[in-house]
Amino acid sequence: MSEKKRLDSGVRPEPAERTLGEKIEWLVKHRWPADAPPPKTNADIADAITAATGEDLSSTGVWKLRTGRGYNPTLKTLTALARFFGVPVGYFGEEEAAESIGDELALLELLRDESIGRATLWSLTSLSGPGRRAVAEIIETISRMEQAQDKGAGTRESAPG
Repeated sequence: MSEKKRLDSGVRPEPAERTLGEKIEWLVKHRWPADAPPPKTNADIADAITAATGEDLSSTGVWKLRTGRGYNPTLKTLTALARFFGVPVGYFGEEEAAESIGDELALLELLRDESIGRATLWSLTSLSGPGRRAVAEIIETISRMEQAQDKGAGTRESAPG
C-alpha cells in the first residue's frame, strides 16, 4: 500500500524504531535530573553518571553511544544509564516492549510540561478519528521542521569532548 493511500485510509505508518543513540539523546534532553547541572559536553554527562551511579563512564564512551559508534554497551553501562535517568533497563532494548516504555516516558514528559496541561491531553480523547489525525499531522509537520532546523544548526556534538 502506498504512503498516500495509507494516510488517506487513516492507517498511520509505524515510526521507525529508534537507535540506542537516539534513545540516549532523548534522555539527555528530556530526563536529565533536575538536581544535576545541565550537560554541555560528553564529559559532563559521563561525570554526572559516574558520580551518581559509581559506574565509570568515559566521555569517549558516552560520545560513541550518543553517535551510534558504540552499539554494544555492557549491561553495567545500560544499568547505570537507566538508574541515572530513572528509566527501566528495558527502555534500551529493541523489542516492542522497549518502544512501549519509550511511549510512556514521552507521555510523562508531556504531563510535566506546563505548556501542555492535562486538559489539553483530555481534550484529545474527545476528538473524532479525523480530528485526531489532523492534530497528529500538524504535530508531525512541526516536528520535521524543527528537526531540519536542528540539523542545520549542528546541535549534535561531533567530537568526544
